[in-house]
Amino acid sequence: MGGLRIQGIGVSEGIRMARAFVHRPHRHGANRTDVAERHRLRSDEVEAELAKLREAKNRCAAELDRLIQKAKAAVGEEQAGIMEGHRMLLDDPSFYPKMEARIREQLEPANLAVSAVFNQVAALFEGMNQPYMKERSADIRDVGGRLLACLLDPASSGELSGIDGQVILVADDLTPSDTVQLDPASVVGFITRTGGATSHTAILARSLGIAAVVGTGDGIDAISDGDLLILDGSAGICVSGPSEDEQTRYAGLMELEQERSRQLEQFKGRRAATADGTYVELAANIGSAAEAAAAVQSGADGAGLYRTEFLFLHADELPGEEEQYLAYLDAGKAFDGRPVIIRTMDIGGDKELPYLKLPKEANPFLGYRAIRIGLDRPELLRTQLRAILRASAGAKLKVMFPMISGLPEWRQAEQILMETQEELRSEGVPFDEEIEAGIMIEIPSAAIMASRLAKEVDFFSIGTNDLVQYTLAVDRMNEHVAGLYDYFHPAVLQLIANVIKASHASGKWTGMCGGMAGDPLATPLLLGLGLDEWSMEPARISRIKSVLSGLHRDRCEKLAEHVLSLSTAEEVRSALAEFTGSGSL
Repeated sequence: MGGLRIQGIGVSEGIRMARAFVHRPHRHGANRTDVAERHRLRSDEVEAELAKLREAKNRCAAELDRLIQKAKAAVGEEQAGIMEGHRMLLDDPSFYPKMEARIREQLEPANLAVSAVFNQVAALFEGMNQPYMKERSADIRDVGGRLLACLLDPASSGELSGIDGQVILVADDLTPSDTVQLDPASVVGFITRTGGATSHTAILARSLGIAAVVGTGDGIDAISDGDLLILDGSAGICVSGPSEDEQTRYAGLMELEQERSRQLEQFKGRRAATADGTYVELAANIGSAAEAAAAVQSGADGAGLYRTEFLFLHADELPGEEEQYLAYLDAGKAFDGRPVIIRTMDIGGDKELPYLKLPKEANPFLGYRAIRIGLDRPELLRTQLRAILRASAGAKLKVMFPMISGLPEWRQAEQILMETQEELRSEGVPFDEEIEAGIMIEIPSAAIMASRLAKEVDFFSIGTNDLVQYTLAVDRMNEHVAGLYDYFHPAVLQLIANVIKASHASGKWTGMCGGMAGDPLATPLLLGLGLDEWSMEPARISRIKSVLSGLHRDRCEKLAEHVLSLSTAEEVRSALAEFTGSGSL
């Protein structure tokens, strides 16, 4: 009889076998931001409470500075940027000044002010449907919990240290600052009740080489301290109390995995190329300059998608031109001459900005969002384009407009771009006169009109996440219909093929920045369709390089021709699995 199988979300690959270490934090963490004594201050207590908050902030800053240095030593300068971002939150106008204001104006005690402000901003992110955005709330609650802990229990550090031997950590949740403290020599894996694939906790786990399974729900309640666990971070499975047969089988899988890791390491410094010598571009999706540096370390050829909305979502007011300019320049310089595609503000849908006062909509994903806001409020788009263009003088940047449904929107956006270029010329401000401007293909109408759009744009980038959602009328975050979401659906593949063919017919190129680009099963199909650039999470780049190294373009072209004749997603998956498993590579 086998052990108890607990299913979750695999966020960091690796098979590990070790005893459980159940972590029950008593003070530090995101869960502390809902702790507050509910009473009002007397007016003569305000200054003392402000001083208490300042002292806590200073202690919190010192703790984070230590964690930044620890992160630099453990995961390098690039990933330490996650903790540096936490440090910056303390001085962010969205946080500390608002806490002071609540103490002064509402006579709230410091702990209640901290809780209220951090919870308010975290709730904004938690209300978003896009997983990457939703999971940024964990970073906000992490900083809030640390600051609150410094207020309530300044003598306790709350750090995860001193674990003896090799263990698999079991916890309700782990914050990024928890994770960066983990010693991979001791904590070989972790499993948590909550969490998601795109959280900074997951990113740090991958950087540290710690296998991780998150989002298991109540399944972890069956695990006790000292239980023998097998953790499969690829499959998202934890086996508690495995049988001898299971232990033997997983021990063999661990050996195979270690050999595969050694083989993948050789691809980091190589250009992506097929077995018959065809070079392709593998880029990374990023959201900040810190992530840009991490992508370079992973061997990315550039950034196929820079999500600029994070600049706006982390701010209390619209970021100015100078702030945007510096952010784009820093990201561009990190890639040292390699291209960085900057997507203009993709706000709306699940990404709300209180200071923009966007209208409430019954169907926000089909409403006032992305380029539609930019064209309706051209001063926002113009400011962003000025910043991008200025930064292009010092880095290889490209501009990409999201949510283009057809030629009229493209032409309006292009007109604003050209007017902005002329404005900078008249001011004597340098920029790249040859900067490329393209569009995201994420609306079916744009994919259908690709042959006409290709005559005017410089490039396409297919956003499969939204393209699938709009083509199949499936909200991928709705658990009742999420099973219908599938980028191998023949209708989606026909649109992708049409876009690539149309771009090539006009001498242009097509990239892909959606989740499909990082799926090894899709790699031979995308190569056969003629995709020019893949952009994905940095951790997936070596794997896709490895897959490409065994492919022959002519065989993949025949595969693509066959796949496009199929009628169901199941048939497509079967054909791709047969191709990759039959030695046709």
